[in-house]
Amino acid sequence: MRSNLLERLPLAFLLGSQDVRQAYRRSVVGPFWITAGMALQIATIGLVFGILFKSNMQEYLPYLAVSIIVWGFISGVINESCLAFISAENIIKQTDVPLYVYVFRSLWKNILVFGHHLVILPVVFLIVWRGINWNLVFFLPGFLLVLLNLAWIGFVLASISSRYRDLPPIITSLTGIAFFITPVMWTPELLGNAETQHLLLGLNPFYHFLQIVRLPILGQSPTLENWAISLLVAGIGWLSAYLVHRRFSKMIAYWV
Repeated sequence: MRSNLLERLPLAFLLGSQDVRQAYRRSVVGPFWITAGMALQIATIGLVFGILFKSNMQEYLPYLAVSIIVWGFISGVINESCLAFISAENIIKQTDVPLYVYVFRSLWKNILVFGHHLVILPVVFLIVWRGINWNLVFFLPGFLLVLLNLAWIGFVLASISSRYRDLPPIITSLTGIAFFITPVMWTPELLGNAETQHLLLGLNPFYHFLQIVRLPILGQSPTLENWAISLLVAGIGWLSAYLVHRRFSKMIAYWV
């Protein structure tokens, strides 16, 4: 009999933590290498686009830093989830571990990396002398809601990718496109008036995922629309994930 979710989650945490340790096993500073790379990326883009957009660096640099870190987490989970079942082929064929464990494994690994990247933010805020306020309390529920969405996205993509191996590179390309059409490096105000912003960004779920995590860190409160669309996407997504699991879960072992 399959164990329930709470009993199997420690296994997902163990596997995800092991993935991080394995990737930097003989490195002196471990996963902080990618944190250093992220910091360099933020500094470079901040300098170039800050000048290009003629932005106030005291406002733009924190915005950029938070945006890139959050986007890196979202895109990392989506891209790696495509391979969640494929990379666990041997385990899936030999054991009866529930499939969601492999999705949470990828999710937990990226949460750990995200935590390493967060150490950049105090440095950036100190450089531009920017503080935080009580809106930071919205960060945790926003982050949990994003996790809720990434979990169903990961399961659906992992399931489909195990059958169609062309999907992972396609998803990688699509997340690259989404990076440019979502306000990560640029601010929504550049689109002009509020009507244009709402028209171009309102139906982009990644924009709302960013907002419910990004705005609290920047001292602002997400809008009701941000929360509503994120919740709506989560509801529809988990229904889709349930249907995919019910229809195809028994086939995964044959596909990988």
